[in-house]
Amino acid sequence: MSTRSLSSPARPDPAAVLELLKPITWFPPMWAYGCGVVSSGLPIDDRWPYVIAGILLAGPMVCGTSQAVNDWFDRHVDAINEPHRPIPSGRMPGAWGLYIAVVWTALSLLVATALGLWGFVAAGVGLALAWAYSAPPFRLKQNGWWGNSAVAGCYEGLPWFTGAAVMAAAFPDWRIVLLAALYSVGAHGIMTLNDFKSIEGDKRTGIASLPVQLGPDRAARLACIVMAVPQVAVVALLMTWDRPLHAAAVAAVLAAQILLMPRLLLDPRGKAAWYNATGVTLYVSGMLISAFAVRALVGGA
Repeated sequence: MSTRSLSSPARPDPAAVLELLKPITWFPPMWAYGCGVVSSGLPIDDRWPYVIAGILLAGPMVCGTSQAVNDWFDRHVDAINEPHRPIPSGRMPGAWGLYIAVVWTALSLLVATALGLWGFVAAGVGLALAWAYSAPPFRLKQNGWWGNSAVAGCYEGLPWFTGAAVMAAAFPDWRIVLLAALYSVGAHGIMTLNDFKSIEGDKRTGIASLPVQLGPDRAARLACIVMAVPQVAVVALLMTWDRPLHAAAVAAVLAAQILLMPRLLLDPRGKAAWYNATGVTLYVSGMLISAFAVRALVGGA
């Protein structure tokens, strides 16, 4: 028996594969896709297969692919920040991490063919950004401004657009696109908060995340501003569109976020994960409220 076979498995077990795909990260794009479905203003009725396929594509497939790609090209960073992850820990031996990323990309495109032209195009854009974010030569995550923009778009705006486009089998109403874009901009702040957990590893490996570039205090303040300003714009738009109750509800969840922000700013590194669990929950609640608001507009158009 070889030394290799004694020290590590020849192939990963299913638990390591699932951990590589990070199910906890699937929720945001699945939620955003659901917001797109709601905002379309169309009844689900016989389109349930498209809804289920789209949620599967947004979460386990495209988002799962992005996690596998990121873990493979970030294995040296994870060896510092999260050595327990499947690849640096040896539970994902050899190049299995890369193999899974490639296979999951192909499977995602295959599933996307069932969602029509716009579903396929959106999936292709999302997968291209997932690879560009982590892999050379682009490796957008090397700079927090570019990398966070790519992930924010993939997690919020793109799946929202996809959900609405798949339901309508056409390019969505401009108001849907505008809301999806605004919430994508705000999600840039969420991605900044997510980078607080890897500051040390990023510094040592030359990744210029915003907490590294600006320092924790300034990066946290920027994240709060970037999250809040688009929501203010959403409230204004909903008022303009004669949706005062929806506007008031979004304003209420924004006010709750603002009340939580001082605690985050007192200890950005210690409270970033806490705010991601509290403030971000409020943030995505506002997304669904906005989706219902525009649903009434589009459905009545």
